[in-house]
Amino acid sequence: MAIDRVGLAEFLRQRRESLQPENVGLPRGRRRRTSGLRREEVATLCHMSADYYARLERGRGHQPSKLMITAIAQGLRLTSAEHDHLLRLAGHNPPARDADGGPITPGLLGILDSLKDTPAEIVTELGETLRQSPLGTALTGDRTRYTGPARSIGFRWFTDPTARQLYHPDDHPLLTRRFTASLRQVIALRGPDSRAAQLADLLLGRSEEFREVWNSHDVSAPPVAVKRFVHPEVGILELTCQTLLDPDRSHRLLVFAAAPRSESYEKLRQLAGPRTPR
Repeated sequence: MAIDRVGLAEFLRQRRESLQPENVGLPRGRRRRTSGLRREEVATLCHMSADYYARLERGRGHQPSKLMITAIAQGLRLTSAEHDHLLRLAGHNPPARDADGGPITPGLLGILDSLKDTPAEIVTELGETLRQSPLGTALTGDRTRYTGPARSIGFRWFTDPTARQLYHPDDHPLLTRRFTASLRQVIALRGPDSRAAQLADLLLGRSEEFREVWNSHDVSAPPVAVKRFVHPEVGILELTCQTLLDPDRSHRLLVFAAAPRSESYEKLRQLAGPRTPR
């Protein structure tokens, strides 16, 4: 497919002008003259340079990759249908989507944007972190930086020893069972040709521990009610985890909280620094 530069530019400009700062968690300010968002603001939301985004809106520059289009779709809060349309304008065929495909829905992004002083992240059903709140990144580090199979926390759990350092050692056995059971449940839902099945095949070839737990066919491992994180700066934090599911994409918003006035609550305030109101 050939790129439609004029159509791409017009669509991006229309979607940018239809978004208001409040829609994406940005302050409006007193001297705003732009209709909708500024190009610089959209570029920041899309994690790209303002110059690159401006060239796209002007119908110039190289053809954007599928990954770049997905970043733009998330930044502009596009629906799945709009994301597919944007891919076609950029000269790409939309993929045959499974439940993990497509950008995060605007509603879920809006909730995450409002949680600036709360640890939170949006993950796929394979445990791939798509977005984090600022305090979520402060708590667990940047989990969006991984690529390939390592995007999945379950894959890292069995292949990267550093992945376990963030969790209390006493919880490791239960987390091992939980990650394995969750993967088996996703395979049962998505089928033998799914990405989940491919991930299991990779782990079966790389981890003896995974093979042992996998062969037990345990699918009843319960969720961990209280997660105990071991942070390198503030030590152990005991946090509950609330989950909001977006059934259209099977994305999950995980929100972590500490009991008010608890030691863990104070440690979260330390991590938040000046972001947390006093």
